[in-house]
Amino acid sequence: MKNLFLLFVVTAFSLNLATAQDPGKMFKSAEKTLKKFASDPTSVTANDCANAIASMNDALASSELSGQAKYFISKAKVLNMIADEEFKQSTLNPSYKMVNSNSALEALSALKMAQELEGKKKAKDIAYGLTDVELHLNNFGIVAYQNKDYSTAYDNFKASIDAYDMLTGMGKDSRLGVDNLLNDQYFYASVSAYYSERFDDAKPLLEKMYNDGSSEAFVYEALYNINKEADPDKAVAYLGKGREMNPDDTGLLFAEINHYLAAGKLDELIGKLEMAIEKEPDNLSVYNTLGSVYDQLQQNSTKEGDAEKAQGYFDKALENYNAVLAKDESNFDATYSIGALYYNRAATYVEKLNALANDLSSEGMKKYDNVKAEMDEQFKLALPFFEKAEGLNGNDPNTLIALAEIHARLNDLEKSKAYKQKREALGNQ
Repeated sequence: MKNLFLLFVVTAFSLNLATAQDPGKMFKSAEKTLKKFASDPTSVTANDCANAIASMNDALASSELSGQAKYFISKAKVLNMIADEEFKQSTLNPSYKMVNSNSALEALSALKMAQELEGKKKAKDIAYGLTDVELHLNNFGIVAYQNKDYSTAYDNFKASIDAYDMLTGMGKDSRLGVDNLLNDQYFYASVSAYYSERFDDAKPLLEKMYNDGSSEAFVYEALYNINKEADPDKAVAYLGKGREMNPDDTGLLFAEINHYLAAGKLDELIGKLEMAIEKEPDNLSVYNTLGSVYDQLQQNSTKEGDAEKAQGYFDKALENYNAVLAKDESNFDATYSIGALYYNRAATYVEKLNALANDLSSEGMKKYDNVKAEMDEQFKLALPFFEKAEGLNGNDPNTLIALAEIHARLNDLEKSKAYKQKREALGNQ
């Protein structure tokens, strides 16, 4: 019985050896299927194509084939054929769905392996494959970019740059070496990485273009945005260089405006905002922003006790808000802001009233009444703008708060209560 059991085990083992596929045959069979697909994508199913690629990769992972460059070159060749055919199909038929959108990337990977194994011996075949794959990578990058698949676009554009580096490293010519195409490739690779939020991938590409003196405004704006949190000084330097290189670019101008807004550098903002208005006279948000800057400067001057300067800033703020309403009378931001301008001025009288409240003399009470009349006048000037703002956006809480406060100050307690209740009701929604 013992001998029979051993015989059974040996027989089973022998059967497994007999049925195990030879890696070379696996590779050739897969290659045949993929070539058939490359010549006519309708003749092979997507599943069979995927299985063939998996089978080819299994064969290449075997000890028999993994050290032979010729097999990796053959893989790259057939994948280049697939990439060429699939690009043609997608060009002729926009609804065509690629079976292997990574074929060019996988072809380049195979050529890299071939170079590692037998770079000198197989240099001619590797260079031939690189010339083909470089074009396919560019085409696949363009398709992905047009489809807003920016991550895939980056992978292909960046890989085409790698192919260029390999070719030139071998002393061979590359299509990217003429007509500034290499710079374009760096640009689109960086844009794709940036738009797909792969900032670690975008940064070295952008820095190279920056160091090469690129005139592309995007380079400087992207570098500013990537660095503004981690290294503000460096970010501002990028922005400054970009403005120097592209003084008329509105994207950089607005990035600079937002930077100074965030930093609270109000005086420096005025000239930049006025420049923005010159470039985009119909951009109402710029007028509103400039009005807000003047308003903040007016409040600062009031606190410092410089009434003359405060009045000048007040007038400038009002001028810009009115410029918005002249172009769009239903603009909520400008309407609300004019109301707030008068409201905040009225609020400056409260401290004066509190100081006079304890003076019960005839002269003191007269001063009190005069100051209150001035305050009420400012509230009355603010009121119609807040009422109009409510008509434009009845659910804005700040408008309702202001209306409740103004009516309370003007002794219309019933309306004040109504606005307060409306505000509270919004808070419960």
